[in-house]
Amino acid sequence: MVGAARAQSRKLSFSTVVPPMGYALYLGWTMNIPNLLTLLRIFFVPLLVAALVEESGALHIRGVVVTNVWLALAIFLIAASTDLLDGYLARRWRQITTIGTLLDPIADKLLVSAALIALVQVRAVPAWMVILIVGREFAVSGLRAIAAAEGYTIKASDLGKTKMVSQVAAVSCLLLSIRYPMLKQPAMVLMWGVVVFAILSAASYFRKFWRKIDERVKKRRRRELLLIERRKKMMAMRQSGSGAGAGLGGSGRI
Repeated sequence: MVGAARAQSRKLSFSTVVPPMGYALYLGWTMNIPNLLTLLRIFFVPLLVAALVEESGALHIRGVVVTNVWLALAIFLIAASTDLLDGYLARRWRQITTIGTLLDPIADKLLVSAALIALVQVRAVPAWMVILIVGREFAVSGLRAIAAAEGYTIKASDLGKTKMVSQVAAVSCLLLSIRYPMLKQPAMVLMWGVVVFAILSAASYFRKFWRKIDERVKKRRRRELLLIERRKKMMAMRQSGSGAGAGLGGSGRI
């Protein structure tokens, strides 16, 4: 009887702890699809660089020759589309996680920076434009890291989102200009737009950062001044108390 009761209790406790197989699969896969898309975008980065740098490379699919330009464009557009898809799924399914929030901007910066640097390698874009854009990405990432260390977050601005769309359009046009030189001029116009949006959005981030830091410094300075005033009052009270005690002691001796 006792052994049967123990076995029954073990069975009940096991059934309450271990979830059903379908639920485990749901947690393991469906809940992490936005993060998997972000990791997939990072995985596309070396493929994009390899397709761009290997100028003589081509794919033969059922008699159709796919040159490296079209292959790189397809990889870039697929990777860029995952940026829209993972954010949409994360908001729709309410799966906004810390690792997703951390990896998403890193994946975007890796994708765009790798594409622009590879385009410099094939001499499709001036290097100074790429240096300015990539430098802006590093500066904004540094600001966000400092802000996170201070305990607050700097959200993406509308200018930053517009910059991402303009970057995708500019890189796509630059990729096509390698194969079709008549697109060189429109591609450079789009690149100038990317530079302008990059500078404006960086200024917006710096302004938000400085406002937060200025408020934090003012509050900290105010607390320090209040603490100093309290210490001064306590010192004055102690000195007055010791002086009164000394006076009473002297009058008692008289």
